[in-house]
Amino acid sequence: MSNYLLIFIIICYLAFLFLLAYKAEKQQRKKWVNNPYIYVLSLAVYCTAWTFYGSVGIAAKSGISFLTIYLGPVIAMPLWLVIMQKTIKISKQHKISSIADFISLRYGNNRFLGALVTLTCLLAIIPYIALQLKAVSETFSIMSSKQYIATGILDDSTLYIALIIAIFVVFFGTQLTDASKGKRGIMVTVAVESILKLVFFLVIGFYVVFYLFDGTQDIYNQASLLDGFEQLSSFGGLQNGFNWMFTICLSFFAIFLLPRQFHVAVIENQNIKDLKKAIWMFPLYLLLFNVFVIFIAWAGNLKLPSSMNSDYYSLLLPLNTENTFLALLVFMGGFSAVISMIVVSTLALSTMVSNNIIIPYGFLKKLVASNSIENTKNIKNIRRISIFIIIIFAYLFYIQFSKQLSLFSIGLISFVIIAQLAPSFFLGLFWRRGSSKAANVGIILGLLVVMYTLLIPIIDHSLKLNFRFIQDGLFGIEYLKPSQLMGLKFLTPESNAFLWSMSLNAAIFIVGSLLVKGNYRERNYAEMFVNNDNYENLQEEAFIWKGEAYVSDIRRLLVRFLGETRTKRALSIFNKKYGISEQEQRADSRLINFSEKLLTGSLGSVSAKILLTHVTKEKPISLVQVLEILEESKETKASNKLLLEKSDELSTMTHQLKEVNKELLEQDKTKDEFLDTVAHELKTPITSIKAASEILIDDDMPSELRQKFLENIIEDTDRLATLIHNILDLEKLSTNRTELDIVERNINDTIQKSIDSIQYLADKKQVNIQFRKQQEDFAFYDEDRILQVLINLLSNSLKFIDEITGTIKVFIKNSGKLVHVVVEDNGKGIPEEDYQYIFDKFYQSKNQNIKKPQGSGFGLAICKQIIESHRGEIWVDQTTKKGARLVFTLQKNIWK
Repeated sequence: MSNYLLIFIIICYLAFLFLLAYKAEKQQRKKWVNNPYIYVLSLAVYCTAWTFYGSVGIAAKSGISFLTIYLGPVIAMPLWLVIMQKTIKISKQHKISSIADFISLRYGNNRFLGALVTLTCLLAIIPYIALQLKAVSETFSIMSSKQYIATGILDDSTLYIALIIAIFVVFFGTQLTDASKGKRGIMVTVAVESILKLVFFLVIGFYVVFYLFDGTQDIYNQASLLDGFEQLSSFGGLQNGFNWMFTICLSFFAIFLLPRQFHVAVIENQNIKDLKKAIWMFPLYLLLFNVFVIFIAWAGNLKLPSSMNSDYYSLLLPLNTENTFLALLVFMGGFSAVISMIVVSTLALSTMVSNNIIIPYGFLKKLVASNSIENTKNIKNIRRISIFIIIIFAYLFYIQFSKQLSLFSIGLISFVIIAQLAPSFFLGLFWRRGSSKAANVGIILGLLVVMYTLLIPIIDHSLKLNFRFIQDGLFGIEYLKPSQLMGLKFLTPESNAFLWSMSLNAAIFIVGSLLVKGNYRERNYAEMFVNNDNYENLQEEAFIWKGEAYVSDIRRLLVRFLGETRTKRALSIFNKKYGISEQEQRADSRLINFSEKLLTGSLGSVSAKILLTHVTKEKPISLVQVLEILEESKETKASNKLLLEKSDELSTMTHQLKEVNKELLEQDKTKDEFLDTVAHELKTPITSIKAASEILIDDDMPSELRQKFLENIIEDTDRLATLIHNILDLEKLSTNRTELDIVERNINDTIQKSIDSIQYLADKKQVNIQFRKQQEDFAFYDEDRILQVLINLLSNSLKFIDEITGTIKVFIKNSGKLVHVVVEDNGKGIPEEDYQYIFDKFYQSKNQNIKKPQGSGFGLAICKQIIESHRGEIWVDQTTKKGARLVFTLQKNIWK
């Protein structure tokens, strides 16, 4: 492929990333930018050029040992719900912006420790960035139609690609001075690149396995004939098992401690609940990435000459078959892996360098003397310059050392160096005795061991210095040979360095912490870190501080870095939160801690502490006092919480009493209305009977008229009797004094009986009643009572439908342990406003197809009581568009 075309494609791809990041920054609150999947995919920044190319290289030479780099993170992920969740909570509470800030804060904002952690990260990550540049340079050369070899720095395309990446980080990573806030634009691009590199790697995997070969079995059968295949497909012996174990430990630590991993997992976390998705989706991602690695490695050994670099088999195999397009996809996948790693790593390192080295050790006085606008500009410029310096150093390392090392070796070197932070990080989270002095000495001695056992031999080999102790051992003692310390010849150089450096580092940290106690500030933060669950709700109250400080001094300091508007808003929120007067002059520990957090996001925890020390007069506190104050704060918070709970309980009880009283008043009102209605209903027929009786006294009344009055008296008497019967019946049902004859019966027979009893009325009105008898529909009920319900429902339907065209349907539905009986008609239906009242006493619809409503208004109220006494329900189906549909249920099983 033409060099110019390849460069053009790279520029277009980088332009796409710029546009994507820009759009994401503008739409930070949109769902496509803020969601758990962006968070999970950003974690895949772990998969760099080492994963994309180096894993194939190590698989081609050493077999399945490439898996060790991924087994560590997979083992670590379930622990994220404990370790990472705790880390995220602490970081968000204290506005942490990097792992250096986190570790230094744990040990009382120790300035030297923050700088030491930063230097350790630089020592580890600059070679790692160089690894990415090496991959870009070598794959660019492979893809070029003419083997491109740079004659100097100025014509090296790798340098320009690195600078473009640096510009990308500067543009999107330094817009805000508060480094604790997420960079959504960068994270979206990292997530997209994670998808691209996975998809492109799977594509080449499918191509190799199913196009170049006839499936995985075919590759295995052919590869098994190669010399040394048994070594490539086995775990090796017990001695090799130690190398496996140490490499898994390295990758386990790396997923927590690498600056880029800490940044995407902690700083960029928007919702701690996202961890629940991460603990299974990220291992799944790693699994998919490694499905085809061993098969691509075997295919390369089979198809390509042994002189070719096995790291790039995934790129060389399609080129070998002249499939340039597929090779371009692989190149872009690897390029995506490179960019995401460099972008996030330089972003994290630049923050660490500015906050833990440049500002606290050289720029604090200048920042204190400047105003907020100048300080914002200075802090941004420091980070921007740091980004370019880191990229340049990585490029120089690539020029000088990386050509002699494989991708796998460079990656492991970085892992060994970064692992030196493990004792101070992990033990600091769960062991309160850990001290800053022990952490400093442990990390320094660990790095010296790494330098002796791993880095010096590499430098000696690259620069051809020919140090004699490399081969003979220090002072000629063979047990002190750097690569085989203490005579352990079976360990790889990386495993050897890790074993001895970590053993010494951890031992020094533990013993030193037991012998030398930290000061009161260290112990204060140790309590907040170790027992975070107890103190996370205390916020500023968990910070212990005694001394003399004034609000005006702190305010002036904040204005210099945050500006007048932001400072005023922050202090106003603080005062309202704690009920402090705006005129308060003295500052307490809460304001000190609150101000320190505000400054930490922009300057780092170390510089924030130093600045506040200059405007306050702090008094030392004994460790006993620290614990007493913390315990007192906990107890006060607990007491306040208990009082609040009791207050809430009283409020709830008061509300409940009001509701009960309201309900009683409603019931009393209902009772009065009921009695009034009953009196009215009884009075009406009695008045009619009395009037008719008085008229009948007249002896001269015609016999026909007399007969009519007698019939009216009989009708009113029957109505009066029915009304009294219904009232008594409803009263018995309401108080559960009615004995029911519950027997298992066929509901079809009962329905048919009810239809037969009103069939003459239906025929008279020329109404069609439809019911198709079904078999074996049994339920437990009192037949007389259910007949009463059915006849009432059927009679109501007759009132609501038109003559001739009217239709009533009755049918049954089975649903689990219940039988549903449905009665529906095509009449006028029930008004929506009457739905909640039709089962009330004396309810009578205004939609009856007669001039004067008939009945007492007790029918549906009695039906409701009967069905509820059968442990069933009755309701109006509101989904019916025409007519009315009423449904009631009966139990299929016997009940008590």
